[in-house]
Order: sequence, then structure tokens, then C-alpha cells
Amino acid sequence: MKIKSSELYKQIYDLVLAKIDRKEWKEHEKLPSVRRMAEELKVNRLTVLRAYQLLKEHKKIYAKEKSGYFVKYEDPSFSLNESQLLEIADYPYSHMLSSSIHQVAVDYQFSQAIIDPNLLPNSYLSEYVKKVFTLYPKVLGTYSTVQGDEELRTALSDYFYKTHHFFAPIDELLITSGAQQAIDLVAKVLLRANDTVLVERPTYSSAIDIFRQYGARIIGIEIGQGGYDLNQLEHILKKDKPRFFYTNPTFNNPTGCTISALQRKQLVELAEKYQCVIVEDDPFRDIYFDKAPPFPIYSYDTDGYVIYIRSFSKYVSPGLRVAAVACRHPLMSHLITSKSLADNGTALINQKMFLHYFFSERMQIHLEKLRTALFLRKEVMRNELAATSWKWTDPSGGLNLWVELPEQISVEKLLDACLEQSISFVPGSICDPDQALRSWIRLSFSYANEIQLQTGMKKLMTVVETINSDSAYRQ
Repeated sequence: MKIKSSELYKQIYDLVLAKIDRKEWKEHEKLPSVRRMAEELKVNRLTVLRAYQLLKEHKKIYAKEKSGYFVKYEDPSFSLNESQLLEIADYPYSHMLSSSIHQVAVDYQFSQAIIDPNLLPNSYLSEYVKKVFTLYPKVLGTYSTVQGDEELRTALSDYFYKTHHFFAPIDELLITSGAQQAIDLVAKVLLRANDTVLVERPTYSSAIDIFRQYGARIIGIEIGQGGYDLNQLEHILKKDKPRFFYTNPTFNNPTGCTISALQRKQLVELAEKYQCVIVEDDPFRDIYFDKAPPFPIYSYDTDGYVIYIRSFSKYVSPGLRVAAVACRHPLMSHLITSKSLADNGTALINQKMFLHYFFSERMQIHLEKLRTALFLRKEVMRNELAATSWKWTDPSGGLNLWVELPEQISVEKLLDACLEQSISFVPGSICDPDQALRSWIRLSFSYANEIQLQTGMKKLMTVVETINSDSAYRQ
């Protein structure tokens, strides 16, 4: 049996759902493996993974780590009809696809922009857990304020003034449970259906999904080593009147590009001229390999057109989920209200642990060692790429390389072949609001160790060489 036509994953979704509805499988019965289903339907494994992920999100099946997917019959007292499910399914394409890739256990993990746990200060953090319980014995029984712990906001206000070149009083700072929540809160406050949002091409895939979930129309502007084409940017601001411009100007995910100080100042001038809010996402600022990057766009803002999102937990402890948002009132008041409806405040113990570790001398030692380790890993990947004819960025910070493959290669088919060889990466189309960057891939060098990077890159290049000579893998 072979499925033909576009949107194959939805057809597989329908096929499996029909079998579940007919009770061809018992509750908790294991579904055919992704590999087996792909072979039976003559599609690639990623397509099946996307279908299974959608079924999982709709609570038709559930997953067990390293065991597979199993049937789950829903509570008949509550269910959505099929049209409602498909309407929901139109939104989370990028998230579903990247989640599907991340769920595949591989030996050479190049898809996740997360830091190898062996490079994180786990042993030191355990000491700070004890310190927090000593200083705040009732911390587990105490809620944080919605806006965030005042002690932490005071420390961050001072930190931003000394290192980021801007002053944000504590009433203009909000602590969130990670950067993704911050982006969601901003979208919830600012967006209405059919509003236009401007983003970089390429950009952070989860941000695309969040904006689409609120009904936004998304348009993109290319980002490169020289930044943006400011004439094009001004044309977009004048013609399309976007509600806001979401930007990741420092070691952009996925390209690694950094916008110059001059362009940052010019962006603020354009924002003021066309009354367009700038949402500046800054998760990689401390991950630089040479000199520190330019000050944030927020530091040039005098009229309240910039919202600054600064996350920290990626390189301290991902489980802490601590980020900060800086902006002016009355927008901050709306964000606080939205935050109160989301979770009524980030966990106080996480804020206290972050506070006492991040502002310690050990943190600076950790950062220096981490930058060196990540630079060496980037160099291993870059040196392997030097043996190819591919094009790639060479960022001075961040966690990723942005790589362009020969245009005739189908990246989706390449990914399926690489997963068979226990290698993962992120297809460039996931990071593009137009899903058009089909010759590009994102390779993250931050999770695999140096030996895995070297071996995995050689294997990746071998797979590319093999399929490049096979017309079945052409676009």
C-alpha cells in the first residue's frame, strides 16, 4: 500500500484514527512502529512521526519513552469533533515536526539547540539548593508575586544597567517561566486575528507557531551577516503596518548572525517613525566566542517601542525555566495581567535558585569554561564542513550552524535517511514562515561531544554523497 498526494501525515492521521474509532486495536495496545508503518505505506519515517505526534496531541494515543506509541480511548464525556481537530491541527506544524525529530533516539544529536548536560553546573547547583532552603526555609510553601520575586528583579535591574547599558526599574521587569512563555504573553496581549507580524527569515520556529495560533499573518525579512536590508524593512513597515517585529538580533537562531550596533539604533528609529513595536528575543547573549555582542536594541529605546525578552536557563539549568521581560507601562501592566491568568507567577524556588547561582562568582567561571567548550565543538563541526562544497555560516556565538546543501537534494528525504543512520538535524523550512528554505538545515553543535560531532558529521556527509547520486532523493 502506498499513499500518494500532499499532506501525507494528515492522511496517515486519518487512517490510524479510523482504525482506533473502529476499535481494531485494544486500549493500551502498541501501534506499529514508526519504521514499520513507514515501510508499509511507502513514506518516510518523519511523515509517520508527524501523524503520530498529531494523534498524541489530540489524546488518541500516548507515547512511552523508547517503547513506542499506544492506543488511548478518550473520555466519552468530552470530545472535539473532527472539524475542530483539523482546525487545531493547522497551527502547530513547525512544533509538531521539530518535536517528532527530537523524539527519535539518535547517537548524533544535531537537532536540539540545547547544551550538553555534562557542560552544565549540576553539582554546584545542588549546593545552591541547600543554600536556598537555609535562607528561605518556607520557600516551598510560598507563592511568588505574579510579577516575580522582588529580590531577583532588583538584582536583574542592576545587572542590566551594568552589562546591557539600559536601566529598567523593577516595576518594568516581569519574570516568566522561560522565553517561550514570554513570547506567548506578548502575542496574547498585542495580537488580534489577522494582525500582521514581521519576523526574520529564518527565525525561531516556535515563535512562528505562537503567532499563527493567535491568527496572525506572518511576513518575513531576510537576515544575513550584514543584518537586514533597511530599505526593504522600511517598505514593509510602511506598506504592511505590522503589529510588531519579532527579532533575535544576537546570534540569531538558526543563522548565528548578529546585527550591528548601528542597525540596532536604526531599527529603533524606524519603529518610532512607523509606530511598530519591536519584540527583541535575546537567549544567547552570554554565549559568545570572541568579544561581547553589541548592546541590546532595548538600550536605544527612549519611547517604549521595544519589548526585551532575556532568558538564562538554557546555559544555567534548563529545568529552572527563568526569563525576564523588560518594557514600559502600560504594556507591562497588561503583561502582568496575562501572566496572572497563565500561572499566577513563576515558581519561587526556581527564582531563588537562579538568583543565588547566577550572581555568584562561580557563574562567571562556568560561563568562561562553557564558552571555550562550545567554541571547540563549533570548530570541530566547522572543520568537518570544510571538506565539503556546502555553504554555511560561521557565527561568533550561539549554538548553531546554518548550512546550505546542494539545491537538488530533498532535505526531508535526507532527514529520513539520516535518522536511519542515527543522525538528526532541523530542516530549514521549519524556521521559515514561508516554509521555502528547502536547501538549508540547522546543525546544533552544543549537545554532542567532540568525538560524536566528528563521527556524526562524517556520517552525515557520507549520507549526502550517497543520496546526491540517487535521483529518488532529488527535489
